[in-house]
Amino acid sequence: MDTDKLTVLAIKYLKDNKKRALQEIIEELHPYDLAELYKALPEKHHFKFLTFITSKDIADLMMELDADMQQEVLQKLGIEKSSKIMDIMDNDDLADLLSEISQEKLDEYLSAMEKDESRTVQQLMSYPPETAGGIMTNEFVWIRDYYTVREAVDKFKSFAEFTRNIYYLYVIDENKKLVGVVSYRDLLLADMNEKIYDIMFNRVISVATDTDQEDVAQLIQRYDFLAVPVVDDKNVLKGIVTVDDIIDVFIEEAQEDIEKLSASGKDIDFQTKAYVASYRRLPWLILLLFIGLISGGILDSFENTLEQVVALIFFMPMIAGMTGNTGTQSLAVVVRGLVTNETDRKTILQLIWREFKVGIIIGVVCGILVFLVATFWQSIMFGVVVGVSLLATLIIGTMAGTVIPLVLYRVGLDPAVASGPLITTLNDIFSLLIYFGIATSMMHLLI
Repeated sequence: MDTDKLTVLAIKYLKDNKKRALQEIIEELHPYDLAELYKALPEKHHFKFLTFITSKDIADLMMELDADMQQEVLQKLGIEKSSKIMDIMDNDDLADLLSEISQEKLDEYLSAMEKDESRTVQQLMSYPPETAGGIMTNEFVWIRDYYTVREAVDKFKSFAEFTRNIYYLYVIDENKKLVGVVSYRDLLLADMNEKIYDIMFNRVISVATDTDQEDVAQLIQRYDFLAVPVVDDKNVLKGIVTVDDIIDVFIEEAQEDIEKLSASGKDIDFQTKAYVASYRRLPWLILLLFIGLISGGILDSFENTLEQVVALIFFMPMIAGMTGNTGTQSLAVVVRGLVTNETDRKTILQLIWREFKVGIIIGVVCGILVFLVATFWQSIMFGVVVGVSLLATLIIGTMAGTVIPLVLYRVGLDPAVASGPLITTLNDIFSLLIYFGIATSMMHLLI
């Protein structure tokens, strides 16, 4: 049944007060589909819908909604009911939710929750956002190395209904320090009387609580983990970061880089109001506007050249546009590469050399094509000026799109700040200087 038909049926059951019939439908839905159904319902039916479904279903629903709709649900439920829902939610999702509300409301919710849950969530909220500690969950299963496989399986079964994140069993010592890890495949293949210390992996790959979330994502991608343990500076196991959270990190970081590459700075979607979108775009555009005035100054300084060879104006937009385009292409390659690859000195030098060769190849091909066009239209020498100018500007543009984000990365700034518009504007300046510089130096051959 598609969402539209499901929505119509849900509205019918709500109007007819058929609570049991609606619950039978809800039981078959994935939390994502449950959230899509809630969002599809008219706002006037939201409260009644929440009263018809179980607390567990509401907890599942909350974890699939965005921050604004989560706030709406909390408001409709009230403090007492909301606190019971929070006791059921995954602690990492709950920590993200509570970080979005006012301190006054936060204190109310925390005081109404169960003490253990409240204390756990406050611990998770104490870690900086966008770090391993900030995205981890403390819902995992641990065992001691002297357990038998039988005891480990029994503990696994007893905790299975309390946590969704059952990927590995983590082995700790008497001080709660991480000393090993056991996969469920190893448990299945082992003899039930074997000791955990005989089958566990002693070399455990873990991350610190303050590790950047991008580094955690790269680690999980590199080793194909379903989860990675998080430890403090004393190697005490604090939580785990799961692959579903890492998918969210990849999407979040990709969106962030796209926003920076487009010089919008912050998230702008289809629902963003016009004045908000304008406010977020204007700072960069105003900066680029003043930088762009330099281009006007360059044209003014070469006024004599333009007066003598008016045909130069015809190729000016093409040269500036091509230079900006190739710079933006290189920028996209570099920003993506910095996120997904190790960046040692050798790798960076290889990248710069590769992009330099790319610039030469592109420049030669495009330069020959525009040389033929300009020669056919004007003269051979005019074709040489335009062709050589395009060759040089494409090489410069490619290198600017490569080197600028690498320099920013090396000095500790986000390379995505070297946005497409910035690279394009700078390359406009480079291309005009080169184009009219070459034309001026060869003026005696053009007239």
